[in-house]
Amino acid sequence: PGADPLLLLHGTFWSRVWQPVLPQLASRLHCYALDFPGFGRSGGVLAGAGATVPALARAALQTADALGLDTFALAGHDIGGGIAQHIAAHSGRVSRLVLMNSVMFDSWPVPAVERFRDPKVRTATTVGQLLEARAKSTRGAIARELTDEELTDYLSPWHSPARVRSWTAMAAAADSSHTLDLVPALQAPAVPTRLVWGRDDGFQKIAFARRYVREIPGSDLVEVTGRHIPTEDSPADVAAAVLGHLAP
Repeated sequence: PGADPLLLLHGTFWSRVWQPVLPQLASRLHCYALDFPGFGRSGGVLAGAGATVPALARAALQTADALGLDTFALAGHDIGGGIAQHIAAHSGRVSRLVLMNSVMFDSWPVPAVERFRDPKVRTATTVGQLLEARAKSTRGAIARELTDEELTDYLSPWHSPARVRSWTAMAAAADSSHTLDLVPALQAPAVPTRLVWGRDDGFQKIAFARRYVREIPGSDLVEVTGRHIPTEDSPADVAAAVLGHLAP
């Protein structure tokens, strides 16, 4: 009671990353797990400048407007964390922020994403190739072994050329300047921020999270067992860390 609604943002995966903790979060918070255009269960296609962090921040704010949310808490994973930082730095509407294994500073894009800056790579990528690459990344992002059904669910959005175009557009738009440029603005408003991090993440190293709490006022770090998607490896610990910050 009294806590702001929570918007949950994804990056190169989709809102499925939040599913393991949603029941616990929703027991105390009004939650909205968003899928950007061309991702998850959303229609549309991401392309060009519309796939950048600032553009996706505008899309998230438009969704908040449509939901009638003036202020809200915000949680972001992966590139969704970069989008969340942008909104927190510039909108004045974020009451509290959670960053889970998020991009920050110059931690991104990782090589598997950066290669899609090449338009020839994007054009040549087939549905089958993207599915294979996403399967490899998903397995590498989670310490425990996923069941066949779980992996199929994670891969379910990427079975059409339009969905491939959306994913490769987000990858092509990945640019660390979008988070590096935010640092002064993040330091100024000092939105209360909790970083929740799978300490064995091979994509977004925990050293960046530790740097964030040193440099950004009003932030702290909760390390949990797991890799890039710690909701799958330590759901109870992640949910407790998020609720401890957002619904104390």
